[in-house]
Amino acid sequence: MVRHPPYDTIMPFPDNPKERMEFTAADLWSKVLEAASARLPEQTFHTWLAGTVATGLTDSELMVEAPSDFHVEWLEDKYGALLTDLLEQTIGRRLTLKVQCGDQAPPLEVPSLEVAPPDLVPSAPSGGGVMPSPSLNERYSFDRFVVGDNVELATAACHAVAGKLARMYNPLFLYGGVGLGKTHLMHAIGNEIRANTPSSRIAYLPTEQFTNDLVTAIQNGTTAEFRRTYRQIDLLLVDDVQFLQGKERTQEEFFHTFNALYDAKKQIVLTSDRPPKELPGLEERLISRFEWGLVADITQPDYETRIAILRKKAADDDLTLDNDVIDFIARFCTSSVRELEGAVIKLLAYSSLTNQEISVQLARRALQATFGYEAHSAARSLSAERIRSVVANHWNVREEALSSKRRTKDLTVPRQVAMYLIKDLLDYSLVQTGQLFGGRDHSTVIHSIRKVEETMANDASFRRSVEAVRDELMRPA
Repeated sequence: MVRHPPYDTIMPFPDNPKERMEFTAADLWSKVLEAASARLPEQTFHTWLAGTVATGLTDSELMVEAPSDFHVEWLEDKYGALLTDLLEQTIGRRLTLKVQCGDQAPPLEVPSLEVAPPDLVPSAPSGGGVMPSPSLNERYSFDRFVVGDNVELATAACHAVAGKLARMYNPLFLYGGVGLGKTHLMHAIGNEIRANTPSSRIAYLPTEQFTNDLVTAIQNGTTAEFRRTYRQIDLLLVDDVQFLQGKERTQEEFFHTFNALYDAKKQIVLTSDRPPKELPGLEERLISRFEWGLVADITQPDYETRIAILRKKAADDDLTLDNDVIDFIARFCTSSVRELEGAVIKLLAYSSLTNQEISVQLARRALQATFGYEAHSAARSLSAERIRSVVANHWNVREEALSSKRRTKDLTVPRQVAMYLIKDLLDYSLVQTGQLFGGRDHSTVIHSIRKVEETMANDASFRRSVEAVRDELMRPA
C-alpha cells in the first residue's frame, strides 16, 4: 500500500475562499474532541478519547494514536462513525480516520488523590516487611478462559491491565454474580504478570484476609509492618470487596493502602458482587476511588457460551462428552460457570461409581440425585404461554395485550422481551414466534430480538430485569 507523506496543514472548505483556514493534525483532532465531549457522557469521553493523540494528516486521512489495542478496537467499533461525522463537519469534507496503538498516546489521566498520611511507604523499602504469598491458582489463565458476550469487555480490560500495569485502568473493578469468572480473570492477570515479569511483587487475597491480617497486626502491635507489607506491592488483587461493609477500621486502612499504591503507580484490581454505587455500608470516598478506573460487569453466560465452556473443560481435562450430553448440561445449568463445572464433576463421579457410560439419560439421573430435583424439569415444562405470562406479570401488563396491535412503550418493551426469551429458550422459528403475537412478521421479531440484545448490553438495570425473568422461568416448579 502506497502511503502519502503527511501534510503539515490541511485546508477545509476548498470551494469557499471566505471560509478558508488551515488546520494541523493536532488542531483538527482538538476540534473533533471538543465536539465529541459535548456529545458523549463525561466518563465515556475520559475513558476512551481523552488519551488519544493526532500524529499525522494527509489530504485524505487523519492518523490518531490511542493508548492500547483495546482502545483502538473500542473506538473503531463504538465511536468510529460519530468521530468520522464530526471530522467531516469540522473540515467540510470526508476524511478517513485511522486509529492505531502507539507510544505517543499517554496513559489515561485520573483525578489526583487526597493527601496521603505521612507514614505511607509508596515504594519498596530496603528491608521492609515480608511480602504475602501471591496464592495464585495456575489453572486460572487467559488461555483457559472462554470469552463470551457476557465477559467480552471485562476480559479485554484484564488483558490490557496485564500488558501495561497501572497505565490503563487503575483500579480495574470487576463485578458480577457468584461463579461467573471474576476470580479466574483476576488470577489470570497475576499469572500473566508473574510469567512475564517474575520480579513483580504480587498479592492476591480475599477481603477477609486483609481484615484478619489487620486485626492480627493491631493485636501484636505490628501495624507499621502491616502497612509496609501491603504498600510495597506492584499488583494488588483483592476479591469480594463487598465484605468491607460495616468494618470501619478496615475501610480506613484499605483507603490509605489504596492511596499509597495508586500514588506509587501500582496496579489495583478489585472484584465484587455488585457495582460500587450499590455497595452498602461503604464510605463514599472508597466508592469514589473504586470508580476512578474502569468498572466492568460480568453477566451469566448465554447458551452458546455455556456450550463453549463445557467443550473447553472437556478438552482441557481430556474428557469425552457427547454433544448431546454437553447440550443437556448447558440447557440445565444456566446460572454460572461454577455450576457448569460442578455438574460435569458430579456426572463423572456418578458414572464412575455406577460403572455406566456417560449419556443424556445418565446425566438426567445424576443431576436429579445431586441437585435434589428432577433435572431440566423447568425447561421441559416451559412453554411460550408461560413465558408470555411471566413477562407480562413482571412488567405489570395483561398477557393478552402483548398480542394486540397497540405499540405504546408499556407494551412494546415486554412484547420484545417475550419474543427474545421465546426464541432463546424454546428456539422457535421467527415465523412461529411472530404468530404468537398477533401474527407479526419475521422482520418485526428480528428487530425485537436485536433491540432487547442491544438494550441489555447498554442498560444494566434492564439486563437484570430480563435475567430475573429468565431465572424465574428456569426455576423448577
